[in-house]
Amino acid sequence: MAPHVTLPAYYGRDEARPQFVRDLFDRTAGDYDTIESQVGLGSGRWYRREALQRAGLVTGMRVLDVAIGTGLVAREAIHITGDAAPVIGVDPSIGMLSEARRQLGIRGILGLGERIPCRDASFDFVSMGYALRHLADLNAAFGEFARVLRPGGRLCVLELTRPRSRLGHACIRLYLHWLGPLLARLRTGHAEAAVVMRYFWDTIDACVPPERILAALDQAGFVDVRRALAIGLFSEYTGRKPDGDPVPTTARRERGNFFLRNLER
Repeated sequence: MAPHVTLPAYYGRDEARPQFVRDLFDRTAGDYDTIESQVGLGSGRWYRREALQRAGLVTGMRVLDVAIGTGLVAREAIHITGDAAPVIGVDPSIGMLSEARRQLGIRGILGLGERIPCRDASFDFVSMGYALRHLADLNAAFGEFARVLRPGGRLCVLELTRPRSRLGHACIRLYLHWLGPLLARLRTGHAEAAVVMRYFWDTIDACVPPERILAALDQAGFVDVRRALAIGLFSEYTGRKPDGDPVPTTARRERGNFFLRNLER
């Protein structure tokens, strides 16, 4: 299940979307923190840290941050765990991984959320911050999240959600699609910063509804699946891998590989 619809204005056919996203984030990695500070609407570090703690992250856990970007979520994970060594990031963008390494000094792995290059049951906590709508397949990705988690491991996915009210939708669209891109371009001096902000809004607007995301987490085998919503925009999806893994990890990996084989054709 794809969490998005095709946006031909940016990349034409859906098959071109992964390369477009990688190139866009490679080019804007140096400006991303400035751009994100506008997209986050002031939520910033405190919200990410509190969300991770609510999801169950504590000292001593080994953490995988999927789609790490420049390390905005990973930075707060390090603050909670007290050590950068057990925090590892995965991202398909070399530019983003390089920026995360430069800022945090953590280990970064080039890879996709739908095919994580890590061993089974090797992490206590998996996080993803504001990248869900960039995935190509929710079922494949959530299956991978469950695969790399140890029994009892925790999951925290943060995402921006399309406001349900007409007024809220109009206000956020005005900011993210029009005002925000102008401010981002002025602050960074780069036209690509405006493209990123517009693309953010269009992916938020086209993202699958929360109910389907929760259903996909259930299907992946997570329990205690919940969604919390802040100011009608910030969704916080959490869950736990059961103490006894009900779905064979090899079956989940084959699901992800089947998707990727078809994507590469």
